Amino acid sequence: MFCRYFCFFSLCLFLPIQRRCSLGHVSNLQSSDTRSLPGFENLTMGYNKYLRPYFGGDPVQIAMTLDVASISSISESDMDYTATIYLQQRWTDPRLVFHGNKSFSLDARLVELLWVPDTYIVESKRSFLHDVTVGNRLIRLFSNGTILYALRITTTVACNMDLSKYPMDTQTCRLQLESWGYDENDVVFTWLRGNDSVHGLEKLQLSQYTVEHYYTLVSKSQMETGNYPRLILQFELRRNVLYFILETYVPSTLLVMLSWVSFWITLDSVPARTCIGVTTVLSMTTLMIGSRSSLSKTNCFIKAIDVYLGICFSFIFGALVEYAMAHYSSSQKCGAKAPQEGPANELTKEMREVNITNVLNSSITSYKQKISFTSIEISSDNVNRSDLTMKTHEKIKCVLRNKMHRIIGYFTIQNPSNVDHYSKLLFPLFFLLVNVFYWAYYLYF
Repeated sequence: MFCRYFCFFSLCLFLPIQRRCSLGHVSNLQSSDTRSLPGFENLTMGYNKYLRPYFGGDPVQIAMTLDVASISSISESDMDYTATIYLQQRWTDPRLVFHGNKSFSLDARLVELLWVPDTYIVESKRSFLHDVTVGNRLIRLFSNGTILYALRITTTVACNMDLSKYPMDTQTCRLQLESWGYDENDVVFTWLRGNDSVHGLEKLQLSQYTVEHYYTLVSKSQMETGNYPRLILQFELRRNVLYFILETYVPSTLLVMLSWVSFWITLDSVPARTCIGVTTVLSMTTLMIGSRSSLSKTNCFIKAIDVYLGICFSFIFGALVEYAMAHYSSSQKCGAKAPQEGPANELTKEMREVNITNVLNSSITSYKQKISFTSIEISSDNVNRSDLTMKTHEKIKCVLRNKMHRIIGYFTIQNPSNVDHYSKLLFPLFFLLVNVFYWAYYLYF
């Protein structure tokens, strides 16, 4: 009964018959129109869609081609990409051989009556078959039994990304096709024309990426239940860095240069220099937060853009600290000069008081020594030598104290105005050297 219905639908679709077909006319159609398609009335005799071609014998050779219609989105936070593809599969089923050299396109709903490969997309998160206005599937039957089965699929596939060089990175993604239930003893997957089996990638216009290279591979998946054939399309996506240069790198560099303006302002202009330093620090902080908000789920990566923003923030913060040190040294030097500017009469009075006190103390001491000299018996045995000499640990403390004073004096800023003078040269020089090493490392290593 199944074979009769299949023959009936096929004849109604492809043979020149009357406009209205009915079940009672099948025998008449088979006898009157077999001249245009000899043997078609027995096309499905003994056909079983639950058994693969060559069942119990050689594996079925399934050749595939792929057209990439679009890659709508590439998500770094979710590490996946969404693509719309046209997948064509070809195989030969000797049970569907008919006479002649023509090919016929069947209604897509007849695919439910044929055996088709159980191909699936590896690492696919979400996939769906387009169905507007009908299911976007194509079945084409050739006279030698070859079947062309085409599908239009939109799929979201995982792509492991290394974002350590973001945004100067190149990502390698894959689209893998594999048999779900038939192992390599039942089916064999091949690309129909090697790398030429894939079309459309070289014409894609992506917002942030450029497709550099792509190539096809034939592999197999080893599992506990067997070895399954797998086809791999591997393509490289190079990120367009110009957008990030204009969006992040140029503003952060200008903020660093803006912080250097304070070196040309005098130390006495406290509000002006403080305003420039605090404003640039806050602006740089806002820029860093904005650059990380777009990749909120990948903050565990230390990316190249994070390194550069950290460098810029360090230079801006260093300029603010430089002014704080210069201003503090200047205030300390002015405070040391203040006692020398007191009135002369007060200084003279203090000196006279000190001289009188010293004279009185020396007179009293000599008088006491003369009175008690006769009652004192000096003996070498009663003298404690440790009291007459300085103890060892006190000597070490004294030496260390002197060395610390020398070190502190060496790093003490004698002329605070020279700090700005040297900063005008050193800050741009070091920033230029850091940029050379940064861009050389992330672009060429």
